[in-house]
Amino acid sequence: MKNIYLDNAATTKIRKEVLAEMLPFFDEKFGNPSSFHSSGKVAKDAVEVAREKIAKILNCRTHEIIFTGGGTESDNLAILGIARANKEQGRHIITSKIEHPAVLEVCKELEKEGFEITYLPVGKNGIVKLDELKKALRKDTVLVSIMYANNEIGTIQPIREAAKIIRDNSKKKDTGVPYFHTDACQAAGALDLDIQKLGVDMLTLNGSKIYGPKGVGALFVKKGTKLQPLIFGGGQESGLRGGTENVPAIIGLAKALELAQAEKDNTRLIDLRDYFIKELLDKIRRAELNGDAKLRLPNNINISIPRVEGEAMVLYLDSKGIYCSTGSACSSNSLKPSHVLLAIGRSNEMAHNSLRFTLGRDTKKSDLDYVVEALPGIVKKLTEISSL
Repeated sequence: MKNIYLDNAATTKIRKEVLAEMLPFFDEKFGNPSSFHSSGKVAKDAVEVAREKIAKILNCRTHEIIFTGGGTESDNLAILGIARANKEQGRHIITSKIEHPAVLEVCKELEKEGFEITYLPVGKNGIVKLDELKKALRKDTVLVSIMYANNEIGTIQPIREAAKIIRDNSKKKDTGVPYFHTDACQAAGALDLDIQKLGVDMLTLNGSKIYGPKGVGALFVKKGTKLQPLIFGGGQESGLRGGTENVPAIIGLAKALELAQAEKDNTRLIDLRDYFIKELLDKIRRAELNGDAKLRLPNNINISIPRVEGEAMVLYLDSKGIYCSTGSACSSNSLKPSHVLLAIGRSNEMAHNSLRFTLGRDTKKSDLDYVVEALPGIVKKLTEISSL
C-alpha cells in the first residue's frame, strides 16, 4: 500500500541531520547546563551555541531567545506574560478570529481575569482586516497578537503592515506602543523571520513543524519587554522559564531551523500546490478552495466538498495510505466546526466538509496524482451514502 504523508502542518518527521546533532546529548554529553563542573559546561555551551544560531536567523540578540517546551507554551508565555505583567497600563488585547487555540484559549482565560479582548475579523480570503486593527487600537491596549501564517488555511498575514499601524497609531495619539506578538510556527522554513523587518516584540517558534523534535519551542522576546514567567524554578532562561533545559531538543530545534531557513523549498512546493489545487477543483465537482489562492503558505491546500464529512474522507484516504487532516491537529478531537473556516464565512456544513493537505520535503507530483485519482471515487461513494 502507498504511504503518502500530507499532514506536515500537524507535524514533520525529524531530519537525519537534526537527529545526528541531538544524539550525543542523550548519553555522552548529558550534563545539566546549570552545573558548574565540566560536564555541565559542555551542555551549557551547546545550549548557547543553539541560541546564537536562532538569534542569527531572527536578527536579534542571543539573550532575546527563550527556550520553551513548544509553540503552545511560547504563545502562552507571550500573552499571559505580557497581560499579567502590564495590567496596570491597560487590560485590552487585540487578536484575530483565526488564531491557533494556543492563543485563543489563553485570551478566553484572560477574559475571566478582567481583560477585554477584541477579535479582529478576516476577509473571505482569510486575511486579517488591517482597517479593523486600526479602529480597534485604544489607549489601554497592551498587546496585539496576530499569527504570521495560519495553520489551517495557510494564509499569510500582513505582519509588517500591522506593526506599522500599531506604531503610527501610538505616535498619532501620543500613547504607549502596545506589544506586538506573532505566532510564526507555520511560517518557519517558508517566510522571512527577520524580526527587524517584521517589527514584532515577540515571535513564537517550535520544532515539530520544521523537521525538528517535538516538545521544544522558542520565544523571541525583545529587550525591555516586561514579561511575567509562567514557570518558576531555578531561574533558567533569563528567569522566564524555570526548569532544566531540554538540551538535545534545543540543539535539534536550532539545527532544524538553520536547515529550514537555508533550504527554503518554496518554488517547488508552490508549483506542486497550485497543480494539486487545480486538479482537485477540476476533478471534484463543487469543491472549493479555502483561503487566498496566492497569499498562502507554499505547502498548504485546504478545500471543502459539499455533502461529504471531512472525518469520513480522512478515514477513507487513510485506508489507501494517504494521510491528511480535516483542520488543525490540535483540535482534531473536537466535533465543533473549524473556527477558522467559520471566520472566513463558510457555513457549518462546509466547515465540517473540509480537507487539509500540507506538502513536505518528500512530496512528489506522483503522490499528488495518486490522491487526485483516489479522492473523487471516495467523494462519490460518501455522497451516495449521505443521500440514503
